[in-house]
Amino acid sequence: QVQLVESGGGLVHPGGSLRLSCAASGRTFSINIMDWYRQIPGKERELVATFTSGGTTNYADSVKGRFTISRDNANNTVHLQMNSLKPEDTALYYCHGQHRWSTINFWGQGTQVTVSS
Repeated sequence: QVQLVESGGGLVHPGGSLRLSCAASGRTFSINIMDWYRQIPGKERELVATFTSGGTTNYADSVKGRFTISRDNANNTVHLQMNSLKPEDTALYYCHGQHRWSTINFWGQGTQVTVSS
């Protein structure tokens, strides 16, 4: 099985920055892509940032130019650098992994990001 563990969430003022990290363990060879989602209470979980099959990055329109996703394949980690944070970025952020050979999705437990003055 695969375990995903997020870290780096917290409380930050508007305009501030946070860096989220996600470490994968277990059968990491079965993971194709690791990326980031977020969920606000009462709303559906949404994709924040991901990698394409060609290795480029895609972002939700709401975070383009402010968030950067990166990965360290050797250490099975993925990061999300979040700059110029806004109150509307407040959400539970989830690390997600797509199974390489099936439609199985792996999820972390989530890390809370709160942007407030």
